[in-house]
Amino acid sequence: MPEAYTGPLERIDDSRWRVPKSYKPEMRVDGIIYADDVLIKSIKRDKSPEQVANVACLPGIVGSSLAMPDIHWGYGFCIGGVAATDPEEGGVISPGGVGYDINCGVRLIHTNMAADRVRKKIDQLVEALFNTVPCGVGRGGVFKFNRRELDRIMEQGSKFVVQEKGLGWNSDIETTEAEGCLPGARPDFVSQRAYERGKDQCGTLGSGNHFLEVQVVEEVYDDNAASVLGLEKGHIALMIHSGSRALGYQVCDDAIKELRNVPRKYGIELPDRQLVCAPIRSPEGEKYLGAMRAAANFAWANRQIMTHLARKVFGEVFGTPAEQLGMHMIYDVAHNIAKMEYHEVGGKRREVCVHRKGATRAFPPGHLDLPPRYRSIGQPVLVPGDMGRASYVLVGQQNSMDETFGSCCHGAGRLMSRTAAIKAAKGRSIKKELLQSGVVARARGRTGLDEEQPDAYKDVGEVVNAVHNSGISRRVAKLRPIGVIKG
Repeated sequence: MPEAYTGPLERIDDSRWRVPKSYKPEMRVDGIIYADDVLIKSIKRDKSPEQVANVACLPGIVGSSLAMPDIHWGYGFCIGGVAATDPEEGGVISPGGVGYDINCGVRLIHTNMAADRVRKKIDQLVEALFNTVPCGVGRGGVFKFNRRELDRIMEQGSKFVVQEKGLGWNSDIETTEAEGCLPGARPDFVSQRAYERGKDQCGTLGSGNHFLEVQVVEEVYDDNAASVLGLEKGHIALMIHSGSRALGYQVCDDAIKELRNVPRKYGIELPDRQLVCAPIRSPEGEKYLGAMRAAANFAWANRQIMTHLARKVFGEVFGTPAEQLGMHMIYDVAHNIAKMEYHEVGGKRREVCVHRKGATRAFPPGHLDLPPRYRSIGQPVLVPGDMGRASYVLVGQQNSMDETFGSCCHGAGRLMSRTAAIKAAKGRSIKKELLQSGVVARARGRTGLDEEQPDAYKDVGEVVNAVHNSGISRRVAKLRPIGVIKG
């Protein structure tokens, strides 16, 4: 774990802290960290605030270098980092601002089933999900796609697997961020190595912190928003957390190697070589963006296929078609992505490249990029916790557009490295501990539950309180896990 941060940190208010531009001569903007008194203590335990300052040095950055309350040390950018760069001002795109798991994201599906009905069959349900949704390192998918079909997946995302393959409902597309497809994807910019690594992984959960959870709506904080979303206290929901698998990892790895000498070519000085980047409007920048968008679309198709498989399992276990179980998707959000969006900067509406790494889009009520059904309440923001505690649903607020380029937190944020978590689990049975707390868990890998144990994460409730109190997003509901599968 990196050493503690010892640089300047100025309190702005109860929810925000500043790393001042004066900290480093190369900084072009301030760094702003969203956190309360409790969270800021854990944040300073590593050098993630230093990464916030380093990102503030990137060419073309506008506004501030931002970090959400789930911030922790990452590659280049901190995890929980947000930065917008303006191509008109030489703004850059940085793979470290997206991360290795391109379009790792979360989707939430509601049901009309009461928790008591599901608890009676929770062991059977978890076992069936575990045996049907492929999970674990290197596991291949149920559905096989040839090279031409993979190209179309990377070009069209969710739309291809729903409309061409019948693996979902049209309403799923409407309730996916960007309708499950980033325009400008270039499968021809994806390396053969990335194709080979990902060719059989569309429709698989993977390993690490990825999961599929059966959850019960435990608390509702905003009755109107919950009603619009279809969330009812005591009813069951399903959350899926996964990304672009080995294909996206390889796209990032390829880009970092290819861009190694590009900053020097364009006269860019960087405080950290992990922030390797290229001007957005350069051949190198365009190549990474095209490949990154292709991987993002692959990830949306991946979560879509798992949604189809999960609906099939629910239908079989409960002897009722998924349609009659009310298994409609609430929303799907990306939290490792870079997107061209219009935002107001310095009083002018400008198109900027918004990097969100471990951060979720959180557009406010009335935004035209939202599905019509959600424009009265704001965009659903899905914040998964650890598998032993809770996840939250929020909705975006106007402050997100005013302060964070329409962004919010994405999860609890790690406190322990995976190695430390495995060490802390020695002599314990995390599976039994989860069962004692009411969670039936299955994992493919030997250490999957150990490294993702609840103690490895910050308290997601504190993270959510921080963004709620800042006015970036508003709490809607709390969801408690009762069943989980992991890789």
